[in-house]
Amino acid sequence: MPSRIEDYALIGDCETAALVGRDGSIDWLCWPQFDSGACFAALLGTPENGRWQIAPADSGARVARRYRDGTLILETEFDTADGAVTLIDFMPLRGVGSDLVRLVVGRQGRVTMRTEVVIRFDYGSAVPWVTQLEDGTGLRAVAGPDMVVLRTPTRLRGEDLKTVGEFTVGPGEMVPFVLTYAPSHLPVPQALDPEAALGGTEEFWRGWSSQCQHTGRWHEPVLRSHITLKALTFAPTGGIVAAPTTSLPEQIGGPRNWDYRFCWLRDATFTLISLMDAGYYEEAKAWRDWLLRAVAGSPSQIQIMYGLAGERRLSEWEVPWLAGYEGSRPVRVGNAAQSQIQLDVFGEVMDALHQARRGGLETTEPGWALQRAFVGHLETIWNEPDEGIWEVRSGRRHFTHSKVMAWVALDRAIRGIEEFGLDGPLERWRRLRSHIHEEVCRNGFDADLGSFVQSYGSRHLDASLLMLALVGFLPPSDPRIRGTVAAIERRLLIEDTFVLRYDTEEASDGLPPGEGAFLACSFWLADNLVLLGRDEEARGLFERLLALRNDVGLLAEEYDPVARRQVGNFPQAFSHIALANTARNLTQTSKPAEERSAKLR
Repeated sequence: MPSRIEDYALIGDCETAALVGRDGSIDWLCWPQFDSGACFAALLGTPENGRWQIAPADSGARVARRYRDGTLILETEFDTADGAVTLIDFMPLRGVGSDLVRLVVGRQGRVTMRTEVVIRFDYGSAVPWVTQLEDGTGLRAVAGPDMVVLRTPTRLRGEDLKTVGEFTVGPGEMVPFVLTYAPSHLPVPQALDPEAALGGTEEFWRGWSSQCQHTGRWHEPVLRSHITLKALTFAPTGGIVAAPTTSLPEQIGGPRNWDYRFCWLRDATFTLISLMDAGYYEEAKAWRDWLLRAVAGSPSQIQIMYGLAGERRLSEWEVPWLAGYEGSRPVRVGNAAQSQIQLDVFGEVMDALHQARRGGLETTEPGWALQRAFVGHLETIWNEPDEGIWEVRSGRRHFTHSKVMAWVALDRAIRGIEEFGLDGPLERWRRLRSHIHEEVCRNGFDADLGSFVQSYGSRHLDASLLMLALVGFLPPSDPRIRGTVAAIERRLLIEDTFVLRYDTEEASDGLPPGEGAFLACSFWLADNLVLLGRDEEARGLFERLLALRNDVGLLAEEYDPVARRQVGNFPQAFSHIALANTARNLTQTSKPAEERSAKLR
């Protein structure tokens, strides 16, 4: 059985990532990039589906771990009856090849270690052909288009379709292991100097971390969140995956298992704000440029998500040979939600690009022309039903949040004309913006509840309604906003910390009820409390959310308050973006939530 989700740590090279358990086992790695087939897939199955463990032969070792300050270099300390060792795991940023480095360093005594490598390409299904390298420095494993080369001074042997070995390490001694990926039709990659790679990797991450402009309270969790976000960036294109995993369940044992190794437009606004606020303008520009390339073309064909390079076809299929995380099936690859209509993405795209302009990123004429085309298309479809922010598979509705985000798209286009002198049909857009606002206030608000509701005619609440003040649809002082926040606190808030996405008595997304609390929603509540002047309550909520991070500071998509464990894909970019934004709302004089909640013009 794989480890608990929160028992994993992340390492990566800004093109793919691996999950390392507290037991020294790498249970998930897709190579050569995030959305490639996994060569270690034990996370969603069994060790026979691929993993790489390095650990003391003494199974009773005590374990502690941490990241080196300001880096994505993981150090796992094993203390045994015979001594102590440190396992250092990292992935150097790519040069010629793609490498995963594991260094075993002795600290005291003499510790017997064991390594077990189970390589299974194509999501744990393809057993490779393993041969010795001609120079005797390691092994080569090949299956179809894929090849990995393992180099180490440790003597290895084959055993039941696995590669195993034992070795002993003493004080000051270091035993290296380097696993390198390459296409199988190419020559065996050259050997990497593991110690030089460690130094270069540490230098890169500490140089990058030094640019973080968030100082003072909560600096460590904010920096760790931005390092995680950087690790989820696909460096060649600037796209950012929602998570490096697929099918980690939102409900243990249930069917809510989705592939998150793609780039959602919905994350664009929060990502841009978070990166720019922290001083990472290079990454913000790369993300903005990825966004413009991905959505280029006919506005009628805009998708809610794209591949790492902007690919549009993300066909969903099920992996029958994987048992699923703790039996949570099906295991899915690809995401059928890419074909859904979600009107809110128009608002997210327009808001993201407006925030980029406000942050000083240059607006190009082709970029503004594309935005105008989007708004022109939105003018013809904004009053249609859609699948909404939660990507329901139970039929389209007139979701209140979707209509509000259509208003946001018009509002940001208008502000582009008013604030930056851009060209466009100002009066027509103003009239439509006013019309949408009036319709939402008329059809999306329930006077008896004193709250906005999930969709027109519904009496159900939805955590996405917390965005109304955050995007400036109404000022936080408006009684309808105060009433909505109060209603969500009464009906969706659990243990004063966990905000559910919607009323639990309704299977709002077409699937069986029951899931964890979506962590970003809880951060949105904290942002609203700041806007309402309830700073002490907001800080208390934020501190409780911080306490949910695992021992190395990572968050999944959701948290199960009953089972007291993280659930959903891990680590989740949206959770870490929301964490960083809420920290800034609580600590900075200039608060993103206040800046974006200006009164309706």
